[in-house]
Amino acid sequence: MKVDFTLLLPELVQILIILGLFVQTLKKPGTENRGVFGIGWLPWAAAVGIAVAGFSMKRSGHLFWDAYQVDGLSQFFKMAIALGFAIASLNAISAPTVKDDQRADYFLFFALSSLGLMLMASSVELITIYISLEIASYSLYAIIPIRGDDPRAAEAGIKYILFGAAATAIALFGLSYILASQHTTYLHLLAAKSWAWADAPLAVTGITLFMVGFFFKLALFPFHFWCPDVYDGTSNETAAFAATLPKLGAVVILIRLVALLKPEIEIITIMAVLSAASMTFGNLAALIQTDVKRILGYSSVAHAGYVLVGLVAASATGLSAAGFYSLIYLLMNLTCFWVICSLSTDGKNLMLDDLNGLYKRAPYLAFVLAVGAFALVGLPPTAGFMGKLFLLTAAWNRGYNWLIIIAALNTAVSIYYYLNIVRHAYTQESQALQPEATRYGSAIWGGVLAASLLVLGVIPQSVFRWMEEATRQMMP
Repeated sequence: MKVDFTLLLPELVQILIILGLFVQTLKKPGTENRGVFGIGWLPWAAAVGIAVAGFSMKRSGHLFWDAYQVDGLSQFFKMAIALGFAIASLNAISAPTVKDDQRADYFLFFALSSLGLMLMASSVELITIYISLEIASYSLYAIIPIRGDDPRAAEAGIKYILFGAAATAIALFGLSYILASQHTTYLHLLAAKSWAWADAPLAVTGITLFMVGFFFKLALFPFHFWCPDVYDGTSNETAAFAATLPKLGAVVILIRLVALLKPEIEIITIMAVLSAASMTFGNLAALIQTDVKRILGYSSVAHAGYVLVGLVAASATGLSAAGFYSLIYLLMNLTCFWVICSLSTDGKNLMLDDLNGLYKRAPYLAFVLAVGAFALVGLPPTAGFMGKLFLLTAAWNRGYNWLIIIAALNTAVSIYYYLNIVRHAYTQESQALQPEATRYGSAIWGGVLAASLLVLGVIPQSVFRWMEEATRQMMP
């Protein structure tokens, strides 16, 4: 087997980052640099990964006995993962709940999880996909409980591990059904097989169970039980990572699996029902929350349903819309978490009342939060509006128009709790007498995130076309 390492440049950059962090963990306690200085290189190294993935967008080829495919889809998601890793690392560089002598270990798990997600992006064989999923998951199992002495972190870690183990076990069980009925685990061979219930009931059962592992990562109803509690219990910086990057890995695998299927078969109908249930439950549950992270937790359940709208379309445009929206969701959520982490300097959870008068205390952060909330609603001119527009138009007249109506109604429901966040920031008065000291770096990078949501809302065509071209190459 001859390996063309130029096809693996994003992964190699990530491995070098991991090696650098590993070396840093070997330093004797007390000899490491304090504060940001020991890890200050990490976001810049992650930025190199973004550039490398972007430059390799046109690369294509197969590796490791055709189990690993480099194409436009994989490189798009690797670039998005590298972007999310860079932002999440920059956000957590001074995490108050992580001790200085544990900071290198903490970021090492961030990097390992991101590497697993990059491997998932190129995996086109079911066992390789499963192994990549486990690499991405095990690192999160280790860092979810890290939150000083807060007992909620231990509870969050236990729930995430137990639900994660159950979901991956179900996925492995489904894989065995696929192998038994279709006699192959390669996606390009599975594409030639029948996936109708009348022809292959065991295969339909298997692929549905296999998807459960990725529905769990996506926090799709009814596999969402871990999501609000984990967001609430783990540290703000870890929640920002867990709320965004794993979903990219889930979406790219679901895109590859749905590309095997025809729009009218039973599996797509199951996904449509789950999409409607997830949107409805997530939005209704978020209405009564007062903890900002729990609001975002239930919001992610609803947004998982929105992503599935594009997958249900089962067309190149629909799959492209799902991939584009996953990138937008990454930016929207990281923007909101950026504000949460910047305001919560002691690492505590923010309640809605903690946002009162934010426009006076920290006007820059109030603006960034407003842009993030408007994008999550889907209001123009933000990228959230364009993302939802692409999803809904791609799925229209594909046999599931009722799902589009439910998605539109749920968007209207979500306006209440997203704009309630903005209302607290801009219309409620705070008891604080002095303005909060906002770090210049925090305000600048928060502004960059907000600007990216506005720019992608005004000129989304170039990014969407990248995704659409990559998806059309993958469709059978």
